[in-house]
Amino acid sequence: MRNTNNACTVEAAGASQPENGPLVSLVGAGPGDPELLTLRALRRLREADVVLYDLLVSQEILDLIPERCECICVGKRANRHMLPQEETNRMIVNKARMGLRVVRLKGGDPFMFGRGGEEMQELASEGIPCEVVPGVTAAMGAASSTGIPLTHRDHAQMVSFVTGHRKKDCDDLEWVRHLNPASTLVVYMGLGEAPRIAAELMAHGHAADTPVAAVASATTPQQEVLTTTLGALAEALQGSGLVSPVLLIIGSVVTLHADLYPLIEQAKRGMVEAA
Repeated sequence: MRNTNNACTVEAAGASQPENGPLVSLVGAGPGDPELLTLRALRRLREADVVLYDLLVSQEILDLIPERCECICVGKRANRHMLPQEETNRMIVNKARMGLRVVRLKGGDPFMFGRGGEEMQELASEGIPCEVVPGVTAAMGAASSTGIPLTHRDHAQMVSFVTGHRKKDCDDLEWVRHLNPASTLVVYMGLGEAPRIAAELMAHGHAADTPVAAVASATTPQQEVLTTTLGALAEALQGSGLVSPVLLIIGSVVTLHADLYPLIEQAKRGMVEAA
């Protein structure tokens, strides 16, 4: 197991000095499957002196980081932050000012509910070069691994991405009242708020029989899929045993799961047998 810390006081030994590359890379790790990493993301991990990673990054991806690299867990999971965002921002800046190649490794994509914009603003204020390496988003990973297309000409020609987390001191899910019931809705980090989300959607025009899929640990061997309806969502989740990270996909596209998912499973079995 490589060197991992929850503090920022240890300098990586034998750090390579940046030449033409960026000091800081905000890297999307994708939804969990290491084979979904981009080539650039893998290259940045191999070049890094220090990696600041979230809890949502899978161990299989962390295992790709060289042993010489310092790895620091900075948290970020539903209702579980090991470090306040401001401290994470300062840690990135401090490590970069030491001349280290810094990778800020995030689940999914840095700019999709990943606070990458906040971290980049901090770097901009300090005049530190930075790049963003996009990753496969959790929503796209879940859609692909469950056979639930987010758009389909017969079901939905619009999709909305929202977060189930409310801002501190805010008791309102403002986005609920702006949605079209005929579109697809994807809710990130929605497990804890799922009963309230369902109730508010139904109060604003969504039918109780609107199909819902709750997808846990998408694209990984631990993936689980629960299909239900808005009206039955709270009760279904209560006895499901699902744990975060869970993505909610809401809309008629969910009905395609029953027909399309078996094809994905068949393809997986074929690849295993061929190997």
